[in-house]
Amino acid sequence: MLSILKEADESLFLFLNGINHPIIDPIMVFISGKITWLPLYLILLVLLVRHYRWESIRILLFVAVLISLSDQLSVQLFKDVFERLRPCHEPHLQSLVHLVDGKCGGQFGFVSSHAANSFALAFFLGNLLSPVYKRSLTFLIAWAAVVSYSRIYLGVHYPADILVGAMLGVVIGWLVLRAYRFMLEKLCPTSC
Repeated sequence: MLSILKEADESLFLFLNGINHPIIDPIMVFISGKITWLPLYLILLVLLVRHYRWESIRILLFVAVLISLSDQLSVQLFKDVFERLRPCHEPHLQSLVHLVDGKCGGQFGFVSSHAANSFALAFFLGNLLSPVYKRSLTFLIAWAAVVSYSRIYLGVHYPADILVGAMLGVVIGWLVLRAYRFMLEKLCPTSC
């Protein structure tokens, strides 16, 4: 059963990674970049401060916990445990992988930390902002999906790495959101 799933994952990866073009390569590198999204983060910060005022400081502390959790758990509970090679490190796939700029990343790829981090942030902030900015959750989930897809395009993650990373991120986002709301209930039982 596992071998069938692995083969299906590899086939889907080769299909999705095979949809590439030299003009799109730098766009996907840009989308996957760590500092690329600083303007988005600044906009989210402005929206948080605008709506939540001083409470946004506490929200940012929860965001720091959220990112630390998603980043560390994706490595400690998955990459270091399953040790599944990235497609660009897999000997029988190396000649078939469209690898942009020759950058493959670390040896193991299950799960994608990019997917875990972006989906955790999208779920947490999207839920906090959606009462005021109606489509924020939809927009942020779409953003996380595009960032995650870029990792397949670049040849560094299988679709399963992305899917499980996204699920991990959503679970962590949900747990941190619950913890934040629980803390608010304890600190401000009659609303702050």
